[in-house]
Amino acid sequence: MMGRTRAALAVAALPLLWLIVFFAIPFAVVLKISFAEAIVGQPPYTPLVQIAADGWHWLASLANYLLLTDDPLYISAYLNSLLVAGISTVICLLIGYPMAYAIARAPEAWRNPLLMLVILPFWTSFLIRVYAWIGILSTNGLLNHALLALGVIDEPLALMNTNFAIYLGIVYSYLPFMVLPLYATLSRMDLTLLEAAADLGCTPWAAFWRVTVPLSWPGIAAGSLLVFIPATGEFVIPDLLGGPDALMIGKVLWTEFFSNRDWPTASALATVLLVLLVGPMVILQALERRGGKA
Repeated sequence: MMGRTRAALAVAALPLLWLIVFFAIPFAVVLKISFAEAIVGQPPYTPLVQIAADGWHWLASLANYLLLTDDPLYISAYLNSLLVAGISTVICLLIGYPMAYAIARAPEAWRNPLLMLVILPFWTSFLIRVYAWIGILSTNGLLNHALLALGVIDEPLALMNTNFAIYLGIVYSYLPFMVLPLYATLSRMDLTLLEAAADLGCTPWAAFWRVTVPLSWPGIAAGSLLVFIPATGEFVIPDLLGGPDALMIGKVLWTEFFSNRDWPTASALATVLLVLLVGPMVILQALERRGGKA
């Protein structure tokens, strides 16, 4: 028993160490900077504690967090990021679920090639794939040329620098993150449950909604989180496809860090964003534990 316990601790030690070194410590640094004040210097923020002749002075301040509530720019950026990420996640689910279902129900010999097609875009640089969409969606791009040649439109459409371009880029980039967890869940489902539902009088459509969808909930939840979390903080796609007017928290963070050199405000933005993203994950885990007990 002691040997198994030590082995389990040894297995858990490496990922725990990874989380401490690459998540907990960097986040602690960001959290520390968020309570400082921006200055012109190196580093561009004040220390939290100052040692003087008369003793220690605590210089931490909540001014950066108060600024986030006072300036409507930051509130709008948060809300717009959550809205874009939420809509993109729903679109990925509506597209990805039929894809994952078709792959899971395909003949065994077809499944690996179909999965390969899903993950094939990952073999190309993410930045190059986003730049490719600029060539497709621009005024003189491939899509407008095709529509003009087919006579569908009389003049080029303004597709770039729009919300449509942002949604298209996010859905295209993160769709595999929705498909793969759904496939993993659907491929393990016991098909005899569907046969039992049919014997009890369920139509195929009713059996799908009452049996397949509830059993695929873990895949839906995992895929939704894998899409929603990175989409909320996305910077490259809104910057390249959405243009200068695209207001998302990732672009605001970039501006505060690199253009304004206001590291404390940017750190406060990142901290609040992390809290907003961790909240749904905690709620989801609580619901899963409650469902497991039930």
